[in-house]
Amino acid sequence: MDRKCGMAIVGYGGMGGWHASKLDSMPETELKGIYDNLPSRRQAAMDLGIYAFESLNAVLEDKGIELIIIATPNDTHKEIAIRAMEAGKHVVCEKPAALNSAELKEMIDMAAKNNVIFTVHQNRRWDEDYLITKQIYETNTLGKVFHIESRVHGSRGIPGDWRNTKEHGGGMVLDWGVHLIDQILRMLADRRLLSLYASLSYVTNEEVDDGFKILLRFEKDLTCQIEVGTSNFISLPRWYIQGENGTAVIEDWNMNGKMVMVSDWEKRDAVPVATAAGLTKTMAPRTSETIREYSLPRIPSDIRDFYRNVIKAIDGKEEAYVNHYELMQSMRVMEAVMYSAHLNKVVDFADHL
Repeated sequence: MDRKCGMAIVGYGGMGGWHASKLDSMPETELKGIYDNLPSRRQAAMDLGIYAFESLNAVLEDKGIELIIIATPNDTHKEIAIRAMEAGKHVVCEKPAALNSAELKEMIDMAAKNNVIFTVHQNRRWDEDYLITKQIYETNTLGKVFHIESRVHGSRGIPGDWRNTKEHGGGMVLDWGVHLIDQILRMLADRRLLSLYASLSYVTNEEVDDGFKILLRFEKDLTCQIEVGTSNFISLPRWYIQGENGTAVIEDWNMNGKMVMVSDWEKRDAVPVATAAGLTKTMAPRTSETIREYSLPRIPSDIRDFYRNVIKAIDGKEEAYVNHYELMQSMRVMEAVMYSAHLNKVVDFADHL
């Protein structure tokens, strides 16, 4: 690439600093500076040699800035994004882009009106555990997949910052749900979502959800369970995938796990298992000669490809990898999750989405 894309980051907290470190390692980008409404965070950037703007207006008036990355609390995304796009800037917004689909539509419409790129940093599409699961599904490694479980468990409760307040768009559905829902919808883009049922937990916080469980039913007889918990002192697997010919498990982000597949369908007999209350042959495990264990594939990835794609989209060389249809689809599913949990009912998607 024969030019550098001038960028600025609005919001210099944890994610703002993360963005800065990634951009610093890319020859395609030039970080012009950051803006944060807290003087301490502006000083933290300057301590690292990063220019700190004194106001958002100063960022928007800088003609050397093509792209603005928004890494502020969820409830501020829309206002900052619209102001940036009105100023002719392209925008990458942290997830979730907005608090509801009406706000998101305003942002999408503003991008079209000003002919600028507007996209969202769905960085979990580059997680290796997700890419492995996606490959297992797409290649039919396990035969026809009929159930997928995706979960993230922690034991420290909901974060104690703005993420635990409703006013600022807190809660785990908007924090982690947006990632896990996006992953499933992209993985299963070849199938229509038919229905979902959700329940939320409030173990450590009464104002916003600190966890959830969602059961999604897709066409062609496939179900998915998405789960987030913040009071789990023993974590269940990150991914669990069931197919007609085998099962795969990914235990954690370190890619510990395996695939076990049938090697002999003809030999189904098993030695009964003795339990305290009697024998069971139905649930006895397969014998070792009828199954094989395989290591998980490895799929390296580079999150910086997200920024490279955005720059190419600005230059008209590629479509934005995270597009407006996908953003709206995920937002509507999150709204359906809230609706289902509130009314304790199944939400039917047969006629829309």
